[in-house]
Amino acid sequence: METLADLAAGFSVALTPTNLMFALLGTLLGTAIGVLPGLGPALTIALLLPITFKVDATGAFILFAGIYYGAMYGGSTTSILLNTPGESATIITSLEGHKMAKRGRAGAALATSAIGSFVAGTIGTIGITFLAPVVVELALKFGPAEYFCLMVLAFVTVSAVLGNSAVRGLTSLFVGIWLGFIGIDMQTGQPRFTFGLLELLDGINVIVVAVGLFAVGETLWLASRHAHGKDELLPLSGSLWMTRDEWKRSWKPWLRGTGLGFSIGALPAGGAEIPTFLSYYIERKLSKNPEEFGKGAIEGVAGPEAANNASAAGVLVPMLTLGLPTSATAAIMLSAFQSYGINPGPLLFETQATLVWGLIASLYIANVMLLVMNLPLVALWVKILAIPKPWLYAGILVFATIGTYGISQSVVDLLLLYAVGIAGYFMRRFDFPTAPVIIGMILGPLAEQELRRALTISQGDMTVFLTRPLSATLLALALLALVGPQLWKLLAKRS
Repeated sequence: METLADLAAGFSVALTPTNLMFALLGTLLGTAIGVLPGLGPALTIALLLPITFKVDATGAFILFAGIYYGAMYGGSTTSILLNTPGESATIITSLEGHKMAKRGRAGAALATSAIGSFVAGTIGTIGITFLAPVVVELALKFGPAEYFCLMVLAFVTVSAVLGNSAVRGLTSLFVGIWLGFIGIDMQTGQPRFTFGLLELLDGINVIVVAVGLFAVGETLWLASRHAHGKDELLPLSGSLWMTRDEWKRSWKPWLRGTGLGFSIGALPAGGAEIPTFLSYYIERKLSKNPEEFGKGAIEGVAGPEAANNASAAGVLVPMLTLGLPTSATAAIMLSAFQSYGINPGPLLFETQATLVWGLIASLYIANVMLLVMNLPLVALWVKILAIPKPWLYAGILVFATIGTYGISQSVVDLLLLYAVGIAGYFMRRFDFPTAPVIIGMILGPLAEQELRRALTISQGDMTVFLTRPLSATLLALALLALVGPQLWKLLAKRS
């Protein structure tokens, strides 16, 4: 009952005219960004991070959450009509969705995607509502040793999940940790890695790095590939409504995809890619029409799209309750929390109850807005694909430059912005994931702080991490996540 009372208070916050406007703006912008191939919620939220210096925290996070949910909805449009996934999580959608579009069933593919996204998003938000307080109660039992080991687990799993190579992922992570250590050591008062520059004594603003990697770096990467050919946009054909048979074949994949997406997204090693791939293969195994897979099976669109949107809700659970981002977008949102001086974690629900429950309530509202907008206005979203890409890329760079300069009016920040952006381009070029940099930059100093606290309490005894059952279990899971995939590949080769 207490949870329902908190949620009701959240709706009183989310339903104010200003916050409704932020929710509408976020869903509109998120859908538009999701439709544009190559762009995504992480880039968009990174570009908007400078507004955290002007807009109140509740309104900003309602806007960011609307963008996150909206981009998950909109990403299916390019996958189905253009066969160009805007996000890695929508790769699977293009396998069957584009085939349906070629058969003249693009409308039905978009409809099952939109309705499945609504079902998954709503159930996932219900999951946040009732699961988050339970996780908070468990997290309150953690001490410094457990928190440090939990962050080690997050470092390893996120670096492995977000990259194609654990080595590349961990390399990106350590670069981020190094960036987070730049500045004055708060415990000893000594400058670290400042190279004698006074401007670095306060450290590097995480917003500058986030915008550099996800806005400047991503834009340079997309612009460099602009001349690699033009994709064929299929016309929006067929009825926008599904037949009775298509409804019958979609509702079970929606529910199965929702269960997979939310449960995996809520794990410290979560994300959207794994549940969408699992959903596709499960639907292929369970389908009564397996011969249609590869030719345009509607189950191959319904299940993965539901898993994709449910995982977006699941990712918010560890971010809000433990302060652990498990996706690029969550990492950017965590940096926004830091801009407001707010540290997500188990105490967030007590110290920032209005913000948290207002945000959760806004997710219900955003889901309804997205369903109303996506089905009737799908023809309008398709027209966005006609925007000339050079104009789009130039606009992103201009907004990134103005926003970054507006934070501190520092030329050094602008130089850092484009230095990080160029580094981000080369990271994309050589397949180094960029999200672990932000995760390392945010969580690195926090992990150091918990490590120092644990060693202070244990009087320098390093075995404290192994003698406490929970911390030892978390370290064992981290070790398993690091060496497990390599051992699995080795055993598979021998067999």
